[in-house]
Amino acid sequence: MQPTDTANPDYYHKVVDCQWACPAHTNVPEYIRLIAQGRYTDAYMLNRESNVFPGILGRTCDRPCEPACRRGRLPEHGESKPVAICRLKRVAADLRDDITDLLPPIPVTKNGKRIACIGAGPASLTVANDLMPHGYDVTVFEKFDKPGGLMRTNIPSFRLPERVLTEEIDAILGMGVGIRYNSPVDSLASLLDADFDSLGFDAVFVGSGAPRGKNLDLPGRYETDRIHIGIDWLGSVAFGHTHSIGERVLIIGVGNTAMDCCRSSRRLGGKDIKVMARRPRAFFKASPWELEDAEEEGVKIVINYAPKRFVIENGVLTGMEFERLQWDTEAKNSKVIDTVILPCDDVILAIGQDNAFPWIERDLGIEFDKWDMPRVDKVTFESTRPGVFFGGDAAWGPKNIIWAVEHAHQAAISIHNHCQGIPVSQRPGHSMNLISQKMGLSEWSYHNDYNPASRQKMQHVDLVRRFEELSIEVELGFSAEQTAREVQRCLNCDIETSFTAAKCIECDACIDICPLSCLTIAGDAPEDVLRHRLSAPAVNPDQALYASKPLPQTGRLMLKDEDLCVHCGLCAERCPTAAWDMQKFQLLIGYAGHVIPIESCTAA
Repeated sequence: MQPTDTANPDYYHKVVDCQWACPAHTNVPEYIRLIAQGRYTDAYMLNRESNVFPGILGRTCDRPCEPACRRGRLPEHGESKPVAICRLKRVAADLRDDITDLLPPIPVTKNGKRIACIGAGPASLTVANDLMPHGYDVTVFEKFDKPGGLMRTNIPSFRLPERVLTEEIDAILGMGVGIRYNSPVDSLASLLDADFDSLGFDAVFVGSGAPRGKNLDLPGRYETDRIHIGIDWLGSVAFGHTHSIGERVLIIGVGNTAMDCCRSSRRLGGKDIKVMARRPRAFFKASPWELEDAEEEGVKIVINYAPKRFVIENGVLTGMEFERLQWDTEAKNSKVIDTVILPCDDVILAIGQDNAFPWIERDLGIEFDKWDMPRVDKVTFESTRPGVFFGGDAAWGPKNIIWAVEHAHQAAISIHNHCQGIPVSQRPGHSMNLISQKMGLSEWSYHNDYNPASRQKMQHVDLVRRFEELSIEVELGFSAEQTAREVQRCLNCDIETSFTAAKCIECDACIDICPLSCLTIAGDAPEDVLRHRLSAPAVNPDQALYASKPLPQTGRLMLKDEDLCVHCGLCAERCPTAAWDMQKFQLLIGYAGHVIPIESCTAA
């Protein structure tokens, strides 16, 4: 087996499972340590480097980091739960000081390049955040009278308060971003060709989201005004146009938008609210915590019901007919058992979102695929017309905020390259720092004791109180005591076990002391053979197997299953020759205008 190339930033990056899983690669272990030290502002700013919206995402993120968290693999009182990474992000955001003086300075003299961003959602705002410090003149065109995109229109205020949304958006707009409200772009050609008040644009970024909710074209659909498209209805609530709903509400669909619709309905007068799912719970797209919150608020989740028609009597919606299904979850098919009619006063359709580009002329050199989506390069985010870039939901359909942010980081790199005459395919790449944590013979500068504390439960507003006003935030955040317990659950996966083969005397001390038997010394062989020679079975083939250079005594290899290692440092404490060391890994990410020397880069 070839020795592991630990000089490649991707190797240690992938070992930090939470950071690897995060689309924006936020340095999770480091910001958790900063929170543990009470350095909330520093933790916030570290978050902001990559995810741009720590306060917003600390409340609304889909949390791809948490299923990857190594702590979730360790049984605690009969179950395994990851560190509450997302909620700790919120702690840093809620307790930070004013960050105005910590934001990057904006040049007074611009660089002469003008960028247009379509839509004031998270993707466009991130592009502006990345380009403004380099002297770009960025103008955002927004169809509504407030910024935020679907963060504002689709996430209810009881989950994301106006104050938090406004603060983090204003931090970007305050950089001098030009924003034109009530200015939908009806023609991309006019934006590309016209002067727009003497503004000629050098590049255009399309961050318009996926603004069209999917319809359900069934009998009775157009005979009443009490059938609503979910994202449009949420937008109407957000802008104060809708203040009430009927007592009996059916929500069709079971994604996160459906959860926001049913919980908003509960606050606007709905009493008998049912979320109708075509499939069993195992197929639900909604986040588990969203389902839990909805059910806590009295919403009923009804499975195996397929919509058949809307029941209209004398022009009035009175119910909806469903086919009741029996599912074979293994074969993933179903059969109809019978049909039932459920009474209702309103129906909200939350069955997905589509992109809509009627305003992009088809003769501009931007190619569209068979789904009427623009062809966008997955690395550069450039369309088939040079200088026109896409990101967020506008690129490949609905995802979530953190994906929109990462798309925008990459698009901003391309926009910068395009404007500076650099090929957009030339990426800044990733590099890394490794810093020894050794402070003494058996002492480290990080807390390496295993803390058996269980995952902390977020405090919520009392059920009665939360329905008094739409804007009452349900989640209250962690208390100081909860925060102290939760941060100690982190296993410091970025503190890496660094091995120097030349120092090893093959005494087996590290193997003897390893609590999880993740170390093995074995003769060289192909990786698939070596995986069967390990001290403990390698149950996760997707996680790397570390292999050292040949050891000086016997030529055998030191092997480590990265899936099992919990970074406790006992191997380094026990090693008599310091062949093992504990070193903190820091991923260095290249953003627009921030070039990492190419000789130290490995593209991620």
